[in-house]
Amino acid sequence: MNKSTIGLTEKVIIVGNKKSVEVIARIDTGATKSSIDSKLSEELDLGPVIGTKIVKSAHGTSTRSLVEIKILIQDKEVKGEFSIADRSHMKYQVLIGQNILKQGFLIDPRKNEKT
Repeated sequence: MNKSTIGLTEKVIIVGNKKSVEVIARIDTGATKSSIDSKLSEELDLGPVIGTKIVKSAHGTSTRSLVEIKILIQDKEVKGEFSIADRSHMKYQVLIGQNILKQGFLIDPRKNEKT
């Protein structure tokens, strides 16, 4: 399998039902699932909701809706489940977790989105 090397942040294109948008995503090897901001999810008309997941975070335990999203990262198209969360207080609207990273990505912390 061809593996793409990505940094700790990476440009990704989120493919929505209404439109697509490019954002800088945070790469998090400690996160089992990927996550997307609820406002961005609504703006892109993502869905349908395919289930829910109980998520434990620094803010406690919560139940989040899950949607399957297609993204482009390093010219590679991948699909994965994303939990919908309020990420408005965070720097990045999208977090890429293990479920996407397992689809052929290596992380190089020295690499950033501008290289």
